[in-house]
Amino acid sequence: MWRQVMLYFRTHSYRPDNCQAKETLQNEDEEAVKAAQWILKPMGSERMEMRKRQMAATQETPGAAQAQHSTGNRGSNACCFCWCCCCSCSCLTVRNQEEERARRTSQELQAEGIPNCEESPAPTLEEVNAWAQSFDKLMLTPAGRNAFREFLRTEFSEENMLFWMACEELKQESNKSVIEEKARLIYEDYISILSPKEVSLDSRVREVINRNMLEPSQHTFDDAQLQIYTLMHRDSYPRFMNSAIYKDLLQSLSEKSIEA
Repeated sequence: MWRQVMLYFRTHSYRPDNCQAKETLQNEDEEAVKAAQWILKPMGSERMEMRKRQMAATQETPGAAQAQHSTGNRGSNACCFCWCCCCSCSCLTVRNQEEERARRTSQELQAEGIPNCEESPAPTLEEVNAWAQSFDKLMLTPAGRNAFREFLRTEFSEENMLFWMACEELKQESNKSVIEEKARLIYEDYISILSPKEVSLDSRVREVINRNMLEPSQHTFDDAQLQIYTLMHRDSYPRFMNSAIYKDLLQSLSEKSIEA
């Protein structure tokens, strides 16, 4: 049929002089035109049908958008493999188990509570003023360490103070078995990469600690303790002096001294 259509267009540009040829070509022209009309008519109807379908789809778009929106609300709990958002999806089961495990871990950490601070008398106004003079003076008194530790807790870096205090306690021990046990606990709590209270140490200090742990002593963590002390001095101490914890304490003691 397409061949007849092409023949129709070619004959319009061809004009022979022979009458018989003209009649033949006219007959062929009529057949070609009929064939072209027969072919083009379905094409036109198909186009109309496609246009109708597009118009119908456009009219259905608001409802489809609402359905998609409601599906999106459920999709927050669905995995990439479960399009039906059903409760029996194995991926959802795994996700729920992970969320439950994280919730249980958080509750366990809360149940453990925060380690008690050092026992110390209330600081005096002179002591609190001295804390602003140097970091060493802040760390010399139990009251200063407690106030600074409270500030570190707000910054989620209390482990630095806890590690420093544990190293100080280790230095006071003389019994070899006690030293080994405390060194092991310090390593597990503050040096191990698996610990949630791991302190920030460079690779050189970690290598020194690993060598020292072969024969633990009171000075196994000296390099690490110095590095953490320097970190608190340079990073946390300036912010502590500008914190509400320090300013409120200083203001309350000043008011008490004025009243007295």
